[in-house]
Amino acid sequence: MNVLSEACAPRRGEIGDKCILTGPCAFEAPSAKVSDGSTASYYELPEGATELQHLISARNMNAQMGEIFRACYRYGQAPHSPRERDLRKIIFYAKAELERIEKYEAQ
Repeated sequence: MNVLSEACAPRRGEIGDKCILTGPCAFEAPSAKVSDGSTASYYELPEGATELQHLISARNMNAQMGEIFRACYRYGQAPHSPRERDLRKIIFYAKAELERIEKYEAQ
């Protein structure tokens, strides 16, 4: 288990809930404010975010989206993971997420 999930894991997996060990969650839920094109507050980093796992947790990404996000960030950077492997991973998890949405959310 990673440091964030041990130190700041919300009890019910929701952003803004009380964390198991630290009390109130360090990350706030993203606002529902609609951009008028001149602002893009949804691109601002959550306060205290210092690594990818913080961003994944702050956006409440599921496993598929987290893997895609990591592979995109790592793309071409890690010697153990050539670009082709990262691309295959992105495609695999994107298809899995699309299938999940079509099956469980399209009702």
